[in-house]
Amino acid sequence: MIPRAHRSVFPLGNLLVFRNSLEQATTSTRSDSLYPVFLQRRSVAKVRLKWVKNRSIDHVIDRETDLKAACLLKDAIKRSPTQFLTAKSVADWQKLLGLTVPVLRFLRRYPTLFNEFPHATYANLPCFRLTDTALLLDSQEQNIHQNCESNTVERLCRFLMMMKNRIVPLKSLHPLKWDMGLPDDFEKLVVPKYADHFRFVKASNGVVCLKLVQWRDELAVSALQRSKENNDMGQEYRQFKTGQTALAFPMSFPRGYGAQKKVKAWMEEFQKLPYISPYEDSSQIDPASELMEKRVVGVLHELLSLTIHKKTKRNYLRSLREELLLPQKFTRLFTRYPGIFYLSLKCKTTTVTLREGYERGKLVNPHPLARLRDKFYYVMRTGLLYRNKGNDRIPEDVLLNNLKNEGIEAGDDSYAEISESDEGSDEE
Repeated sequence: MIPRAHRSVFPLGNLLVFRNSLEQATTSTRSDSLYPVFLQRRSVAKVRLKWVKNRSIDHVIDRETDLKAACLLKDAIKRSPTQFLTAKSVADWQKLLGLTVPVLRFLRRYPTLFNEFPHATYANLPCFRLTDTALLLDSQEQNIHQNCESNTVERLCRFLMMMKNRIVPLKSLHPLKWDMGLPDDFEKLVVPKYADHFRFVKASNGVVCLKLVQWRDELAVSALQRSKENNDMGQEYRQFKTGQTALAFPMSFPRGYGAQKKVKAWMEEFQKLPYISPYEDSSQIDPASELMEKRVVGVLHELLSLTIHKKTKRNYLRSLREELLLPQKFTRLFTRYPGIFYLSLKCKTTTVTLREGYERGKLVNPHPLARLRDKFYYVMRTGLLYRNKGNDRIPEDVLLNNLKNEGIEAGDDSYAEISESDEGSDEE
């Protein structure tokens, strides 16, 4: 098998002929590049687009901010030797949990999950433990982690395969743990169990990192390639593999964009560029070229595809910039390609979402863990609604039934300007 560093990122066929001709050319620096100059030039002037607010995706992000905080608190209580947390111990967690309200107020908001009781020694110190309902949900979550373990391992392998030297610092991976659907204690359970896949190493600066032990060629196929292979009987993917066409990213433009001639011409030129898999070597691509820009879009597309909810915070991606070999200002691509990505400013942070992952405010292909989190949120919402009626618990059979359809209609886009300051900062 050809090592990754020496593989051509172009499909076999007519582009392979071009590669061979280049190898026989002069030995100058420019001639040694495996990428045609005409594919690396900037040919189409970019169109400056307005940021467009999508209410349906914003609603999802708003909802899942509280959901994520509740799940993280649940895991923290489980990790505690006493199986409870005091109000004092969580007082400084508001920013860490991404909440807009104090943690104590948040815990009291959801009595179906968190049971408040006085401390045994300090009667005025509130303490919180998990309710039976929360424990039942947690047991269901552990079952899903066990049943989907192979999928989790494959996604983690793909994640590491995109990294420089197949290594990622744990401090950069931990913030993505919830988005990636990793078990809370994956370092103790998953990594040692799959020692032939992963191992912990120390970087030269002493930082603990997770390293992929061995490259897996069967996993070096991106989500875009797999979707094209499965759709339309794989015709477009077969043409791509023989070098007859480039893979096109699915696009879903906000209202009013799709019909604009300048935008349409720009996107058509962009889609015609060769698709470079995020698992292929890109060292010989001109960093200032449109080809590199499409490669970066492909990397971001693949990383978001590996997440459970097809979204993550922009700052989490920034922490991986060097490992993913991304340019300094790569975050501008999120607003430059609104048909592929949606940038939300909801909940005092900036979240990047893969548009194709959602339809009418719902995940198109929800992971079993995403379904359970919907159930978790249903319990949170129901408890909040019933609180004034004196009910702090709901029957367990509610948890075992299918959730009612929630969400708001899609197509609820509204236009708004996004300033450079909003685009370049996060409050997290």
